[in-house]
Amino acid sequence: MWTYIKWGIRLTLLAIVAAFLHYTLPQRDVVRITGTYNRMTEVGANSIFYASPDSGTTTSTVDRRDIRFIEAVFPNNKPMVYRNEDTGWIWPPYFKYDSSNLQAEATNSISAKDKPEWVAVTHYGWRLPIFSIYPNAVKIRAVEGPDVRLIPWVNIIVLTLLAGLVLMLWRMWAQFKERMIEPAVDDLSNTLDAMDARADAARDRAKGFWGRLFGRK
Repeated sequence: MWTYIKWGIRLTLLAIVAAFLHYTLPQRDVVRITGTYNRMTEVGANSIFYASPDSGTTTSTVDRRDIRFIEAVFPNNKPMVYRNEDTGWIWPPYFKYDSSNLQAEATNSISAKDKPEWVAVTHYGWRLPIFSIYPNAVKIRAVEGPDVRLIPWVNIIVLTLLAGLVLMLWRMWAQFKERMIEPAVDDLSNTLDAMDARADAARDRAKGFWGRLFGRK
């Protein structure tokens, strides 16, 4: 039973870390921009998925603020909507202060369906329509076409460094366990064994004494 509990905890922690990385690390979509607009948005309970109210130009209240949006479609005509907010120095660390310029770039990249101009939108976050959650666009650049291949170098570098850090911590823990914890556990086990042996010997002596005392007439 305890084994299942331990694996359940490990898998839960792994899922949390994976979700955190998937939300935070940059992703790139090849899309065609169809429109841009500003909208007074009720943030409310979803404030965790929006920029802090003191980041850049986002100075309105937490529950209601004016947010820039970018509308786009994928090559398969599936729609996509991005928000365009400054992140400032707050997490995630994109240090974005140019949401106005990015909105101008997005507006300049609007194209019609019969004459598409494809762009790669770098963003972080998720699009969850049921909760009115939008990924935050960070960068826009023109690409040759919808089939362009984009290599996620940033993600590769970050995940490689993270894997190296985890491996280093794992080795440090293994060495600490081997040098400190296991000898301490062995010493404790030996001490307990010695105590048990002394207790058994004392019981045997006591039995022998009382046996001699009451066994004779």
